[in-house]
Amino acid sequence: MEKLFKLKENGTTVRTEIVAGLTTFMTMAYIIALNPNLIVLFNNTSFEADTQAAWNGVFMATCLASAVAMLCMAFLANKPFALAPGMGLNSYFGVVIAQIAGAAGCSMLVGLQAGLCIILIEGIVFVLLSVFNIREKIVDAIPLGVRLGIGPGIGLMLMNIGFGSNAGVGPSNGLYVMRDFFGALSASYGKEQMGDSWAPMVLTVVTMFIGLFLIIILAHYKLKGAVLAGMLGASVLNWAGQAIFLDTNPFANLKTASWLPPFGDMAKTTLFKFDFATLFSIGWGTVILLVITFCIIDMFDTIGTVVATANRAGMTDKNGNMPKMRETLLSDAIGTVAGACTGTSTVTTFVESASGVEAGGRTGLTALTTGVLFLACIFISPIAAIIPPAATSAALIYVGILMLSGIKNIDFSDMAIAAPVFIMLLAMPISSSIGHGIGLGLITYTVIKVFTGKAKDVSVLTYIISVLFLVKFFLAI
Repeated sequence: MEKLFKLKENGTTVRTEIVAGLTTFMTMAYIIALNPNLIVLFNNTSFEADTQAAWNGVFMATCLASAVAMLCMAFLANKPFALAPGMGLNSYFGVVIAQIAGAAGCSMLVGLQAGLCIILIEGIVFVLLSVFNIREKIVDAIPLGVRLGIGPGIGLMLMNIGFGSNAGVGPSNGLYVMRDFFGALSASYGKEQMGDSWAPMVLTVVTMFIGLFLIIILAHYKLKGAVLAGMLGASVLNWAGQAIFLDTNPFANLKTASWLPPFGDMAKTTLFKFDFATLFSIGWGTVILLVITFCIIDMFDTIGTVVATANRAGMTDKNGNMPKMRETLLSDAIGTVAGACTGTSTVTTFVESASGVEAGGRTGLTALTTGVLFLACIFISPIAAIIPPAATSAALIYVGILMLSGIKNIDFSDMAIAAPVFIMLLAMPISSSIGHGIGLGLITYTVIKVFTGKAKDVSVLTYIISVLFLVKFFLAI
C-alpha cells in the first residue's frame, strides 16, 4: 500500500484511508438505487415490458462504471475523489431519453440505447481533452479568486441537500427545501402539510441533528473517523426509532431482497447497446447541441468539485493548482466511457468526496475502497439501501459547514471577485448545479473586468467559456 499510494508522504495510514473510503461510500450509496430510478422511471415514464430489465441494467451500470472510474482515480491520479453518475445530469438524461423516443417514434428502451451514444461521444471527447491537457487549461483559466469561491458555494449546496432533498423533506431544489425542513419540526405545519408522513419526517430530522452534533463533538476531540461514527450513530438511532415509535421494521426489505446480480438484464438492455441510427434520426444539429450541453455541464461540475475538495484537503499550491490534475480529469472521462458502454449517464466526481477527505482521506486508497464497495453492491445492494437519509444528511451538512469556512480566503474588497463569488453562493444551492454556478460567476467576472477598463486581465479562454455559458443559458439547455 505504501508503494502504491505513498501513504507516509501524504500523512495518512491504511486504516484512515479505508475509514475515509467507507465514509464516502455511505454518503453517496443512495446513487445506486436513485440513478436507475431517475433514468428509467423519470416522470413516471414507462419502459413498457422492459421496465424491470432496463432498471436492472442501469443499476448494474451504475455500480460498474463508478467502480471503473474510482479504480482509475486510485491508480492513475492517487487522489481520494469518488465518482459516480452525476446528479442533475442523470435527470436531464431521463428527459433526453423521453425526447428521443418521442421524436423518433420508438420505445423508451430504444431511446435509452440512442441516448447512450451521446454519453459515449461525450466520454471520448473528454478523454481526448484530458490527454491533451485542454481540460487542465480550462481549470487554469478560472481566476484564483473565483476558484476560491467554488468551495463555499458547494458547501451551501451540500447543506441544502442535507437539510432538505436528501432527507426527503421537500423539493429537490430551491430554498423551499429549507422552509419545508424546519416546518417539519412544527406539529401544526407538519401535520397539515405532510399528513401521515409527518412522524417519519420528524424522526429523520431529530436523528439527523443528533448525528450532526455527534460528528461535531467527536471531531472536536480529534477522533479519527468522526464523520463515519456520527453516521453510524444516526443510523442506529433512526432504526431504533422506526422500530419503537413507528412500529416498522427498517430491515424488512432484506428478507425479500434479491442478492443475485442481474447480468442477463444488463446484457439484454444496456451493455454495448448503442443505437446511432435512432439517435441521428432526430437531426444532426440536435445531436451536436445535446453533446455540447452534456460536455459543458459535466466539465464544470467535475472541475468545481475537484478544485473545491482539493483546496479543502490542502492538495493545492498557493496558485490553486493541484498535481496530477490531468490524471484526475482523465479518470472521470474513462468512467463516462465505461458508463456509456454499460448503460448509464455521465460519470462525474461527486461532491460527497468531501466527506471522505474530512475523515482523513488523502490518497487513491480512499477512492479504491469506495470503488470496491460499489463493486460489492452488485451482490449486496440491499444493505446499501438501508442506510437512512438521517445519516447521509448529517455528514453532508457537517462537510458543507467546513467547506463554507473557506470563504475567509476570498478578497471581498475586489468587486470583480466579490460579485462572482456571491452569485455562485446563491446559484449553486438554488440550481443544484456546480456548473451553472461557475458559469454565472465567470460571466459576472468577465463583464465587470471588461466594463471597468481591465479587459486585459481576462484570458482568451475565460472569454470563450463565458460566451459558451451565455449561449447555453440563452438557449435554456
